[in-house]
Amino acid sequence: MKYSEYIKQIEIDSLWSGKRHIVWNLDRKVNILSGINGVGKSTILNKVIRGLSAGGEFPSHMLKGVRLTVEPEDARWIRYDVIRSFDRPLLNLDAVGKLNTALSDLTTELDLQLFFLQRKYLDYQVNIGNRIIASLQSGEADAALQAQQISAPKTTFQNLIDDLFSQTGKKIVRTENEIRFSQIGETLTPYQLSSGEKQMLVILLTVLVEDQQPYVLFMDEPEVSLHIDWQQRLIDLILTLNPNVQIILTTHSPAVIMNGWADCVTEVSDITD
Repeated sequence: MKYSEYIKQIEIDSLWSGKRHIVWNLDRKVNILSGINGVGKSTILNKVIRGLSAGGEFPSHMLKGVRLTVEPEDARWIRYDVIRSFDRPLLNLDAVGKLNTALSDLTTELDLQLFFLQRKYLDYQVNIGNRIIASLQSGEADAALQAQQISAPKTTFQNLIDDLFSQTGKKIVRTENEIRFSQIGETLTPYQLSSGEKQMLVILLTVLVEDQQPYVLFMDEPEVSLHIDWQQRLIDLILTLNPNVQIILTTHSPAVIMNGWADCVTEVSDITD
């Protein structure tokens, strides 16, 4: 399976019932789609995402009229994640009841995302733990340095979360395998966080568990529930955790682009003919 490093171009025929042809040439790092409500920002993202299989194979699954150009051009797979912004109540409570957790803990869609991310986080820790052991047992002169570099992204993630949540006194409990927080002597689960804290945790956990591989992060209005300071830092935080990610997002918030990302903004009208 040959994976692409990033998407170079998105082309969509007939976005709206035979009208509006979309050609969007993408930056390697950051791409921000803007426009008024109803102009088609989310529709463009959704048409691309719906054409990607669960494993990321795309040429045979793309919707009719949707074409992707990737780098390298002969790649047929894409590593990707999708983050949406809505902290809506869970509708399918019967499905949640079958999960190995207290039903009362999971009340919103963000809670469910956090539940599955916790599982990925455990797998991620096992993976880097095995790599650290292999490095230390290699006998190489710089084995200790290699081990430190392997664990660095996880430490960076923990430091970033502690910094973001510092005003409310929350800190990640670093002796736990699952994510837990301490606050004034009390231990909290992620499901006890505020909506904004959950949203930021979902975003940064999603980025972390991709283990710094090249992949595409689709985000549809991720700023909802986030404090304006967090909106301003969002893109930088993601790139700090994984410099190999390609970000493709829609937004209504000027704050998201305020830290030097204005040149990465594309209006829907600019890519439509």
